[in-house]
Amino acid sequence: MTGLPEWGVINAGPAVGDRIARIISEVLAPAVLVAALLMVVGWHAGETPGVSRWWGLPGAVFAAVIPLGYVLHGVRTGRLTDHHIPDRADRRVPLLFGLGSLAAGLVVLVLLGAPREVLALLAAGGVGLVIFALVTRWWKMSIHAGVAAGTLATLTAIYGPAALLGAPLVLLGGWARVRLTAHTPAQVVAGALAGAVVAGVIFPALR
Repeated sequence: MTGLPEWGVINAGPAVGDRIARIISEVLAPAVLVAALLMVVGWHAGETPGVSRWWGLPGAVFAAVIPLGYVLHGVRTGRLTDHHIPDRADRRVPLLFGLGSLAAGLVVLVLLGAPREVLALLAAGGVGLVIFALVTRWWKMSIHAGVAAGTLATLTAIYGPAALLGAPLVLLGGWARVRLTAHTPAQVVAGALAGAVVAGVIFPALR
């Protein structure tokens, strides 16, 4: 190597840099962030008297756990090559399955009387999935970047500008996807912009 790796984030040899990028990709994986964000939003909604702080848990099951289980089953049966689904052509069906699971969860939580913030987050996530499923037909926009940027936008809507201190994690996650050649810089930037706009507009409007 003759200098800093892509985006100049980590000064390490190729093998070490790739290992770090893989770890970052797992820690900031969409399912992990979605589940964590729903728990945070549910906990915040529980600050209202009489509202349980655990409404994010069933939301996380429908929005993250069930879709991830579907993908892992696909990997085990050989339909998918990896849980990050590197082949663009393989992404559409898991995205549509995830959308169906999230929609079912939204209906269930509405019927159970979940707080508006949790419902708003699920609705925003559903819109995001529709956008990514449509774009995936032609281009592999980064879901990692979209969920990371959407998470940051949601936390900013709840906690204010202080949440923007997490912006370096979005950049780090984007670097990891480019480093692993999972996406081009343009796909990462486009995914981040889509996630930030959807979460930054729809979640505050519905919460």
